Amino acid sequence: MELLAFFDQLWLARLPILKGVGVTVSISLLAICAGSVLGLGVGLALTYGVRPVRWLVRAYTDFIRGTPVLVLVLASYYVLSGVGLDLGPFQAGVLALAVFCSSHVGEIVRGALQSIPKGQSEAAKAIGLTFSQTFTSVLAPQALRLALPAWVNTAAEMVKASTLLSIIGVAELLLRTQELISRTFLSLEFYFFAGFLYFVINYGIERFGKYVERKTSTPS
Repeated sequence: MELLAFFDQLWLARLPILKGVGVTVSISLLAICAGSVLGLGVGLALTYGVRPVRWLVRAYTDFIRGTPVLVLVLASYYVLSGVGLDLGPFQAGVLALAVFCSSHVGEIVRGALQSIPKGQSEAAKAIGLTFSQTFTSVLAPQALRLALPAWVNTAAEMVKASTLLSIIGVAELLLRTQELISRTFLSLEFYFFAGFLYFVINYGIERFGKYVERKTSTPS
């Protein structure tokens, strides 16, 4: 009987759940894209920046990676508003996740670039390629293939971290689920269903990563 009641309530709540999924996907996508772009700059600075720049960027990455995501979320929403930068819950959540994502992507990019043999850069320089040409034509394609598995893991972590945004009132999937549970008292069923939806989202990210990996792989 409880299972039938759950499906009945699930059908009645289909629109709020779909809206919650849409907010979760939107936040995760924005955070991953912004964090990846910022993380690329962080990785380049860690690898090729002058020493003072490397020190500053290293301090940034170590601080952000050592700070819990929840603290970043609360700081983005409450601390920034205290200094006059008023962000809505959605914007503050995207900012916090993007900053956290950038620190991890920066380390991924740094590790991928530093794992490429130096002889390839020296060979590119010997045939007259500039640094930008060497990076775009020689280093970046190899770094992409090396960094892709770790990037997929980071993207999946951003989806899971988006659940923390419910604490500042973002109506993502977890908050919508908790609202339904408070009305129906079907906690186990709705939490299992929410977990299934998160799995579907992360599985989609994994399949996308596999697709890009196949497209960027070199013929053996």
